[in-house]
Amino acid sequence: MPPGSDDDIRRYVWDGRVQRLGYNPYIVVPSDPALGALHTPETRTLNNPDVPSPYPAGAQLFFRAVTAVHESIFALKVTFVLCDLAIVLVLLDILRCSEQAAHWVLAYAWNPLLATEVAGSGHIDILGALLLLVSAAALGRRWRAVAALAFGLAVAVKVFPIVLLPLYWRRVRVRDGALAAVVVGLLYVPFFNHGRIPIGSLGTYVQRFRFNDPVFATLERVASPQFVVGLAVLVGLLTAIWMRRNSAAWSSDAFAWPMAASLLCAPVVYPWYLLWLLPFLRSASTVPITIWTVSIIPTYVVWHLRTLGRAWVVPGWIMLLEYGAVAAAGAIIAFHRFTRPAVAGCSTD
Repeated sequence: MPPGSDDDIRRYVWDGRVQRLGYNPYIVVPSDPALGALHTPETRTLNNPDVPSPYPAGAQLFFRAVTAVHESIFALKVTFVLCDLAIVLVLLDILRCSEQAAHWVLAYAWNPLLATEVAGSGHIDILGALLLLVSAAALGRRWRAVAALAFGLAVAVKVFPIVLLPLYWRRVRVRDGALAAVVVGLLYVPFFNHGRIPIGSLGTYVQRFRFNDPVFATLERVASPQFVVGLAVLVGLLTAIWMRRNSAAWSSDAFAWPMAASLLCAPVVYPWYLLWLLPFLRSASTVPITIWTVSIIPTYVVWHLRTLGRAWVVPGWIMLLEYGAVAAAGAIIAFHRFTRPAVAGCSTD
């Protein structure tokens, strides 16, 4: 189906196109009148045309590779769907090797957010989720070089999973980490601008972009956006450190909870960001996150309201429904765990 109002995929086509024409997507601005002749019907209506691209080098080279084969939204979507199917295969392998029930793959494959954001709108996050899952699978098998390299490539798609870095501490060798760092650095070489590592509009994103962010909005009242973003990263890192000490290498919880904790404090919480979490929702303890992947869907009403001239703000009742459902699930699980020993003791007596 054609992409909806959350049409980031048009930017992907543009970024791939300008690279092949010899331009740097971290420098060129799509709305520049001098670049008007570079647009196609699919890129002319891309969103936020007044800023350069914010996507890391791994994503940029992916855009270039796909558009070199066929420059279209359809080609990118086909590739994203292939990533989706690959995740299913990797998940089945992980479940078999970790002796978990194979039906857990349905928690991923049947999630409505997946169809909406991959085959529907088409978002690069599914590629990052695949690479991160491959890294987790390799970590469980002790394929340390593969685990480090796949993790580095996932970060090169979007920096979001960087909060998982503590999970690799002493599980990969220093030389494996160095290899991953070198590969990621080489991905940026084609985009160097006067010897500097480009970040495009990433600074503008932190400073200006806001969506579905109750925690960030509260903290931003007393601190700068940069500080609160740093705090969001710190929350994810601390959660990962705790999970590293208390979880096995195969643990899906160890990957899901640090990213969820960091995302909860982020300035922008788009529905497709939760694609990173979907492959790791394979236990009862991640039920609150699973509920979040569904309760976030009503935020799509904001795109509809924007077409009616309304403000770019998530209505309060939607955020109450979204985060209230997650909080209620967490409270029920916590209450159950707190009372279970007492109930067991009474039954024994």
